[in-house]
Amino acid sequence: MKRSTATISIPNILTVVRILLTPVFVILLLRELYPQALMVFAIAGLSDGLDGFIARYFNQRTVLGAYLDPMADKLLLVTAYVMLGMLDVIPDWVAVIVIARDVIIVLGIAIIALTAKSYEIRPSLVSKATTVTQILLVLLALYDPAAAKLIALHAPLIWITAVITTFSGLHYIFIGMHILQENNEKTE
Repeated sequence: MKRSTATISIPNILTVVRILLTPVFVILLLRELYPQALMVFAIAGLSDGLDGFIARYFNQRTVLGAYLDPMADKLLLVTAYVMLGMLDVIPDWVAVIVIARDVIIVLGIAIIALTAKSYEIRPSLVSKATTVTQILLVLLALYDPAAAKLIALHAPLIWITAVITTFSGLHYIFIGMHILQENNEKTE
């Protein structure tokens, strides 16, 4: 499917709104207004689903949107983990794992781009599972920051998120190394 070079589209506007909601989310967390932060996080999540639906269904995919949408997603999710870790709502080591995985992915893409290697990375099943567990943990943490009501879910979800995120990071490292190795073999 061909992407439009237009920059103004409903999906792109929704993506920009999601980016602008991130500082609002941070302010609410700093003030420990968890129900309101949960609402902002949920609205941002719904806007993500809506912009993707509109882009596909109404053929409003754009080059800008292809870059901006995943950046907006990562901005909100990484911000959530940084803040929740700093506020001791989730263990800080989980936040470090989540952020380290994203840094590894970005560095890997930069290295591949700098070496002018051709690649196409699509989200894998483990990557999608990682996103789901990370979002569920944020939602649960915002719903019940003290983890008193949902303690039976909180601890297992922390460990599941950490393990799946770690596995996903290793998976992307493997993919990146394979891309670099494969392209080196073609040039030799």
